[in-house]
Amino acid sequence: MPEEEVPVCRFDRPLRVAALIKQIPVGESMTLGEDGRLIREGIELEMNAYCRRAVSKGVEWARESGGSCTVFTLGPPSADDVLREAVAWGADQGVHLCDPAFGGSDTLATARSLAAALQLEGGFDLVLVGRNSLDGDTGQVGPEVAQLVGLPFATGVREMGIAGEVLSLTLEHDDGWEEVEITLPAVLSVAERLCEPSKVPPPQRAEVPAERIRLVRAAALGAGPWGQAGSPTVVGRTRAMHHDRAGKVLSGTAADQAAEAVALLAERGALEAATPAPDVPAAGPGLAAPTSSGSDRVIAVLIEPDRPQVGMELLGAASQLAASLGGRVHALAFEGVAIDALGAGGADAVMTFTGTPLAEDVAAAIIGWSAENPLWAVLGPSTAFGREVLGRMAAGLGAGMVGDAIGLAITEGELVAAKPAFSGALVADIFCTSDVRLVTVRPGVLPLVPSRDHTPDVSSWPITPRSRVRVVSQRRDDDVEVLARAEAVIGVGAALRPDEYEDLSPLASLLGAELAATRKVTDKGWAPRARQVGITGRSIAPRLYVALGLSGKFNHMVGVRAAGTILAVNEDPGAPVFSQCDIGIVGDWHVVVPALAAALREELHRR
Repeated sequence: MPEEEVPVCRFDRPLRVAALIKQIPVGESMTLGEDGRLIREGIELEMNAYCRRAVSKGVEWARESGGSCTVFTLGPPSADDVLREAVAWGADQGVHLCDPAFGGSDTLATARSLAAALQLEGGFDLVLVGRNSLDGDTGQVGPEVAQLVGLPFATGVREMGIAGEVLSLTLEHDDGWEEVEITLPAVLSVAERLCEPSKVPPPQRAEVPAERIRLVRAAALGAGPWGQAGSPTVVGRTRAMHHDRAGKVLSGTAADQAAEAVALLAERGALEAATPAPDVPAAGPGLAAPTSSGSDRVIAVLIEPDRPQVGMELLGAASQLAASLGGRVHALAFEGVAIDALGAGGADAVMTFTGTPLAEDVAAAIIGWSAENPLWAVLGPSTAFGREVLGRMAAGLGAGMVGDAIGLAITEGELVAAKPAFSGALVADIFCTSDVRLVTVRPGVLPLVPSRDHTPDVSSWPITPRSRVRVVSQRRDDDVEVLARAEAVIGVGAALRPDEYEDLSPLASLLGAELAATRKVTDKGWAPRARQVGITGRSIAPRLYVALGLSGKFNHMVGVRAAGTILAVNEDPGAPVFSQCDIGIVGDWHVVVPALAAALREELHRR
């Protein structure tokens, strides 16, 4: 993180603050039925972790400015508990959008309902939302609400200050930092580390007077449509991601345990790619040849500046999807892009937008351009930029949007996106019923495909700047797709100091492994946030995950539940990680890691 400074907060007037919050299942209590759907009866519920920060900061600023904080939620009758908790924390009132008509709301229908409620209440200076919801991990509602109420938006707020009407913000993105300024009113999504969370025990929630929670029915918001009727996405087949672990904990000397562990890894196929080979992307099916320019099935790909590899992933997938439809691929890029590379990557045509690529302005430009150039689908990266651009487009076009997809396919002529939910416990196939289909895709999950020889058609379109978000500085400290592509990952806990990471290099080199970390590690600044794995970090699915010096708490291990094999090393035989691994070594990592490297060299030498 940039050097920490206490943000300046000078309030010239009382602020009306709104916090949009959500009730979700407690991760550990979540159970899936045989049909792969969440069993909701009797499940323990709580306020979403990111929403707790929105409430905490909203109450703080309302108090300091002499203003007020109103908290909104949409949900069943039980959701009034999170409003009671927010009011018990210090919010002035709660507004509960509760009506059977809201049932089945997707993110756009939810955003429409919340935006209508905000406008009904009127006059908010600041709207705070959680960065995303841990049960769905979309990050779409914030930018969709911002588009619907006509306000600027910033995501991942880690530090926030104010002087008069100007907000000074430090934004924490997956792999970097941004300093921006925004003039009130505005919508902000907040990061986990922004402040201490709001948290109030049940007895105090029960003491909140009923008149502090106001019920709002669908009719009060207008004609709609609301709920499922106003949701342009449909959930199809869902499937649980079962990963039963062998739980074999070894004993003996470090050398004996290491030798046995390597033999077990070999039996499981976890070492198949364990060689210090150069980093060569896996090849997928070849790119399709350009199709007829008369096709009406255009799949557009948003090319984020400075993320060429992510752009190539999306273009390759779009080309294969378009081939099965007889369609075309248009790259939506910006001045200075390498046109030939886009053509080689799968673009039949390139639209270059001229002007500064701020997400709000880019969304407006694409909406304007698409009015003259109808689109069948738009693919974008699941990054802060991609989520805001496509989120604003979804709200502006009334289009269905699937966020954070991990797979794409054409089924019976329709685009189907595979999306993980509940921290990867299940995967759902989702498709859109709107004329335009919008999908953001996790960087690193799509295969890179061989290039082709093609020079695309090129045109341009101007970006009209609104200048409501002013970028002061930007810094990238990692690449967002690195962990997603890694076949082997070594995860470290706070028991390893950063000056000891070099001691892992021999083992990492033999495994071809990348380094990941727990939240405690990234909180200390010992690793960039892009390397954080867990419920508020990233979910990964490597062939092999090696857990070193970490306890194995749910909040971290949920991020590696899709790993092929988990090898754990901990000197505490009672550590929770041993109940969630396939192979466990009991011992001090300082001794075990060199022994593992030696055993692995012998195994590779025998091959």
